[in-house]
Amino acid sequence: MSATSTLTGHLLIAMPGLRDPEFDHAVTLICQHNEDGALGLVINRPSEYRLQDLLRHMDLTDAREPLAQQTVLAGGPLQRERGFVLHPSGGHWASSYSIDDQLSLTSSRDILEAIASGRGPARMLIALGYAGWEQGQLERELRDNAWLTVEADQELLFDIPLEQRWSAAAARMGVDAQRLSPYAGNA
Repeated sequence: MSATSTLTGHLLIAMPGLRDPEFDHAVTLICQHNEDGALGLVINRPSEYRLQDLLRHMDLTDAREPLAQQTVLAGGPLQRERGFVLHPSGGHWASSYSIDDQLSLTSSRDILEAIASGRGPARMLIALGYAGWEQGQLERELRDNAWLTVEADQELLFDIPLEQRWSAAAARMGVDAQRLSPYAGNA
């Protein structure tokens, strides 16, 4: 894989024919993609938790409303006990990974402490778990037409309601998601 073929910072839009129930109508932000595989966060799948539940579990002071009611996302089927905060770049946290010059992914407790006290990022997604692909797996799935891809943007990540993200992501490509066929093929 060359540096020019990475999907880091792009969204995967699940095609209707994707048979894995974990990714049915999923939109996944690819946070890292290289010759070893890929890691992403599903950005449109709510979990059963709210931010206040997560903060209480970590013995942190609850955030103020309405932030306390923010939905925690089900970021993927792997390591569902592991938390991630996706946010615009900036801030100094103990464990952050720069996805690109626009977005960062942080997994350290200090960002949750800052969020609870009102000093965290103004825009963020909080997710438990992640999606992962081993070497060559994502490329095979793309060849099999399991996913559409489009560059991520902050409006889609942080502003569009969860239930509208699949259609909105497809619309970024000029595709009406309601017209997508569950059958795929190659001409």
